Amino acid sequence: MSVEVGSRGRAEAVVTPENTAQAVGSGLVPVFATPYMIALMENAAVQASQSALAPDEGTVGTRLEVTHDAATPIGMKVWAEAEVIAVEGRKLTFAVSAYDEREKIGGGVHERFIIKPEKFIARAQGKAGA
Repeated sequence: MSVEVGSRGRAEAVVTPENTAQAVGSGLVPVFATPYMIALMENAAVQASQSALAPDEGTVGTRLEVTHDAATPIGMKVWAEAEVIAVEGRKLTFAVSAYDEREKIGGGVHERFIIKPEKFIARAQGKAGA
């Protein structure tokens, strides 16, 4: 199998005190933190691609260009959606968007590369021949 343009994924969460800007140090207010929105977008991209990969393959994020356009308070549900918009060899490009129960809260473009996790980890650890 291979990843195809048009494949979609989704990830969701609820805003808690632990995933606010105030808690992670990315701001001073208790609203959904940008780093968590980004993680949700990446998770949606993984969901859009993982089932089409071989059992010994995975993906890693390499580029993300997004905006965080609206604040979401504690207690509200948030979700991200990703759609594969380009496949160039091992490079996958996704359109990503994030929403809360009121509105779209962010969006942009995310790139991931298909990897063999075992080789990737060995190389990251500096092992020869990886």
